[in-house]
Amino acid sequence: MLNLSKIVTRPVIAALALVTVSAVAVHAEDAKPAADPKLANSLNANDKTAEQDPKLLATDAAVKVEDGKYMDADGHPTFHVTQDGKMLDWYSYSGYRRYHAECHVCHGPDGMGSTYAPALKDSLKHLSYEEFIGILVGGKQDVNAAEQKVMPAFGDNKNVMCYSDDLYVYLKARAAGAIGRIRPSEHEDKPDAAKKAEKECMGF
Repeated sequence: MLNLSKIVTRPVIAALALVTVSAVAVHAEDAKPAADPKLANSLNANDKTAEQDPKLLATDAAVKVEDGKYMDADGHPTFHVTQDGKMLDWYSYSGYRRYHAECHVCHGPDGMGSTYAPALKDSLKHLSYEEFIGILVGGKQDVNAAEQKVMPAFGDNKNVMCYSDDLYVYLKARAAGAIGRIRPSEHEDKPDAAKKAEKECMGF
């Protein structure tokens, strides 16, 4: 004999599940920050040294700006490049300067790497913000039978750690191809928040 309760109940449960999934999808879609045309990057398409990566450019795109610092959809600092690649946000510009003061001796100019240190423009294609900061603070060792590569810890180096976000943003811009192997000439003004953070961190 047929169990009518099961026949009736199963379609109802299936329908409720479909409604629930649809509702979750709608909420997830609503949670995504709306694209702001003012935050769109304007890059130099003719700069072949940039090696633009459309996927990373989309993932790392700024969705909001707070006190002059641009943030991606995950709430991590990111770059903002405009005027056909000529104008950099302050943090990308500062990161360029700090990189070439503290990092390029090992990792090569413009994040291109060297014979004894990896190309950070490639490393930042897959390293998360948290992983990047963790390596800066604690260092890293890659040891195998053929070679031993050691990244020293910079946790106590204020010239690095006080500008860790700047370095991250610059190298993310290089990884995504937002900027090429250029010497930045134009940049946004230094935000008051950056001035305050620098003063507090460096102890000026």
